[in-house]
Amino acid sequence: MNSLGITVVLGLLLGVWAQVNVLRPECDSPEAEEAALVAQDYLNSQHTHGYKYALNRIEDVKILSQPDGDTYVLEIDLLETDCHVLDPTPVANCTVRPKALTAVEGECDVVLKKVGGALTVTAFKCKTEESTEDICLGCPVLLPLNDTTVLDFVQASLATFNNNTINITYTLLEVGRMSSQILAGGQTYFAEYVVIEANCTDDACVPMNDAMAVRGICIAKGLKAAHIVDCKMFSTLMPVVDANSTVVEAPALPPAVHVHAGSLSPKHGLRHHKLTTLHNPQLSSLLSESAESAEVVPVAPAVVDAPAAGAPAADPAAPAADPAAPVADPAPAEDDASASDASASVEVPLILRKRDVPAAPAPVVQLDPISLVPICPGRIRFF
Repeated sequence: MNSLGITVVLGLLLGVWAQVNVLRPECDSPEAEEAALVAQDYLNSQHTHGYKYALNRIEDVKILSQPDGDTYVLEIDLLETDCHVLDPTPVANCTVRPKALTAVEGECDVVLKKVGGALTVTAFKCKTEESTEDICLGCPVLLPLNDTTVLDFVQASLATFNNNTINITYTLLEVGRMSSQILAGGQTYFAEYVVIEANCTDDACVPMNDAMAVRGICIAKGLKAAHIVDCKMFSTLMPVVDANSTVVEAPALPPAVHVHAGSLSPKHGLRHHKLTTLHNPQLSSLLSESAESAEVVPVAPAVVDAPAAGAPAADPAAPAADPAAPVADPAPAEDDASASDASASVEVPLILRKRDVPAAPAPVVQLDPISLVPICPGRIRFF
């Protein structure tokens, strides 16, 4: 009964495993590209601080084909652009920040589900860090977003901008970037920050609590006492329709961005805004590398190892039995005289022919499919 029960359980497990087909398409294939762009757009929609990110490379892709739909597991690299999350400009039209300005990279594992031809992100895990490749000596260096000296510079440049506006006043919504550089005239500060239309009473101004409030981004350069500032207001709060976008845009309000009051940066010590770290931890097993390898193992032995184990066991037995068969067959069929003739007639070429079969490099033929493994990672789009 115990052996029967074990057999039944193993049969059920093999039946379940047989329903999961693991596919490994090329990282630059159309289906991988489509899934990666869906992941890019979704990650940007969940990113409520800082700047949008653009797809730079597809590191790996795996498709788990099941009766209820395909599950895509992606590893993608992203690069920070100069478009703030409040900027309605499509990511395809945004400029990736160059290495000289300290590029920020995002590495994300994303799980998507495809049902009825539509891809939906179900889980993701991201890590964001500054690029450490090709560090530029003498280029601007990022500063912590709570650097008090540069925050004073931000407020001074915003006051300069407000002094040149008519019938409207702006207040600080979020600091995007702060950096410094040593130039011929000494240290120079650079700052990027988002402003919003404000309601002002006397000298106190608060951000306007209205979806239609004007928002924009300012870029300032210089020092607190002497600087230049240029601000560009976002043209619209409604998302611009992107013909290449794979995300169905809803008429939603702009992303909720922290309004800095008092201490202007709640992210102490950070020099850049990070992507949302984790979504849907229930599917975190698909996001970790160890879980991915464990997930593939039950599928591979069920398909490959079982016949492979049987083949070597049969091959050695066949050549061992073949030489014995021709020796045993002619002996009882002939007389003693004919037996001596038969022994003399057993020529070496017959034995050599049978030895030639196992000597043929059959395993070399099995190596051919291995060379057809999908090529990953994919192409690099920027750097």
